[in-house]
Amino acid sequence: MLQITDTIAISDDEFSWTFSRSGGPGGQNVNKVASKAQLSWFLEGTLAVTDTVKERLRKAHPSCLTLDGYFLITSQETRDQGRNKELCLQKLTEYLRTALVPPKARFATKPTRSSKRRRVADKRLNSDRKARRNPGSLHD
Repeated sequence: MLQITDTIAISDDEFSWTFSRSGGPGGQNVNKVASKAQLSWFLEGTLAVTDTVKERLRKAHPSCLTLDGYFLITSQETRDQGRNKELCLQKLTEYLRTALVPPKARFATKPTRSSKRRRVADKRLNSDRKARRNPGSLHD
C-alpha cells in the first residue's frame, strides 16, 4: 500500500513492475543483474485519485504517459533493484502530491502608470534612433 496522504492510498495490486539491465557504473554487475526498475500504473482505471488530479498529472508529466493510459516511471540510479523500486515509488508519491495542489488562480492586472510612461519613452527613443538613420531625417 502506497500512502500518498492521510486520505489517499494506492494498493500494491495496481502497480506492475518490470526489471531490466541498466547502463551506467557497476562494472560487470551491469551485465548480469537486472537492477533497472520500471513502475507501470494504470492511471485511467484507478479509483484512488480524482479526475482533476489525473488531468493535472497528464499535463505535468506527458512523457510518463502511454497511449494505453499507463503512467510509467523508471529508475536506474543505483545498482540495487530494491532501492530503484523505492525510488520509483518516491517519484510517484512526489508527482501525486504536487498534482493534488490546485493551481493558483491568476487575476488580470492593469499596467501601472509608471510602466506605461516607461513604455512610451522607450518607444520614442527607439523611434528617434531609427529616424536618425535616415539621411533626410527631420530629427538631426
